[in-house]
Amino acid sequence: MTARLDHRNPLVFDTHELGRRPGALQRLTRTVDAPKDFGIQGVIGVPEGAPVELELRLESVMEGVLVTGTGRAQAEGECVRCLEPLQLDVEADFQEMFSYPDADDRGRAHHAEPGDDAEDDEDRLFLEDGLFGLESVLRDAVVLALPMQPVCQEDCPGLCAECGARLADDPDHHHDAVDIRWAALQGLAGSLEDGEKDEMSGAEPGVDEKQEK
Repeated sequence: MTARLDHRNPLVFDTHELGRRPGALQRLTRTVDAPKDFGIQGVIGVPEGAPVELELRLESVMEGVLVTGTGRAQAEGECVRCLEPLQLDVEADFQEMFSYPDADDRGRAHHAEPGDDAEDDEDRLFLEDGLFGLESVLRDAVVLALPMQPVCQEDCPGLCAECGARLADDPDHHHDAVDIRWAALQGLAGSLEDGEKDEMSGAEPGVDEKQEK
């Protein structure tokens, strides 16, 4: 069973002023604290308790209340290229129908038998004593509005693949490239030079002996 809505929750709204009069309209603005897990976990999100500005339009229709709105907040995350912290203004638009519990799709009152249209009801949101909760709708809208791969700037060059340095701090950063095709030959040349030195150093005593004779 789902928990009953609490009218003291800032993300719960009252529709009684609409009076179930089709065409009745109500506009609301409200600033609320962001709930927990408000974003893409481990990537980017609105910190818990951060302000979220809401603009809502509540319209009474035959089958319920159509809620259209926008949520604005500032998200925090990490650049996927350079791993630096970033902040991003997010604007999430949404629209959701909250149906009257006693009305069918045509807005007519009906008394459903247990199990009737159970599958359809799973995807529908309902008013509860004239109240509706916006948290899940707003969370889904914010997640869709956030980038899956946030970057601090569109042309962020990222990190150096060899040493991990942040390339934006040093545009001229580079490492001298060594052609792997020549690396083996350079090692062989070094070995030959060392061998020649060893032979020369080993021949010196014999040369001195012949000179003494």
